[in-house]
Amino acid sequence: MVTRSPRSGSESARLFADAPIAHPAGVYVANIDGASRGNPGPAAYAVVVRDPDGKVILELGKRFGRDTNNVAEYYALLAALDYANSSDIKALRVRSDSELLVRQIQGRYKVKSPDLKPLHERALKLSRQLQYFTIEHVRREQNRDADALANAALDGTAPVSAAGLAEDSARQPRGPSLNPRRIRVRFEHGVFVPLERADVAEGSEVLIEIQPK
Repeated sequence: MVTRSPRSGSESARLFADAPIAHPAGVYVANIDGASRGNPGPAAYAVVVRDPDGKVILELGKRFGRDTNNVAEYYALLAALDYANSSDIKALRVRSDSELLVRQIQGRYKVKSPDLKPLHERALKLSRQLQYFTIEHVRREQNRDADALANAALDGTAPVSAAGLAEDSARQPRGPSLNPRRIRVRFEHGVFVPLERADVAEGSEVLIEIQPK
């Protein structure tokens, strides 16, 4: 477990590995999970956040393109940290069944993958903005809700409830917008030609709905 506990005065919080301190009151709990079919392949992440009373306040399942399972796990962590910081949550406990993710955040495993290094750095930066932060490894059966939500996102059946979630620009590659919209296109010579400004990021996946004339 990695625990970040507040220091006295205006000093920033320090990071402790397996520190034997009591958890403060008012801790929110985020169960996170990432999934990839093919590894790399179609990928998604999920976050389930509960308030200190155990009430679910966020269920987020999002498919973001093609990537590895480890990248998806990091996206889930970043989404949980983004949500906490944008929702004025001061104390957060993250639970994940990814031993690699947890041990890397704890500093026990080195981050060797160039794809994971910027995600790892961003996660540490966001965690330092909280007054209290801890991350712990749990068995898959203890992470059932997030696991089911990540797979539902891959299947396109996941509910999305992400009010206040900050989509951080430092996270790359960005997934598609949480708020889908429709644009008109014309099919000419085997190519879909937009009839209006799309503003779609390079590499984004787009769902096209075809209606017969």
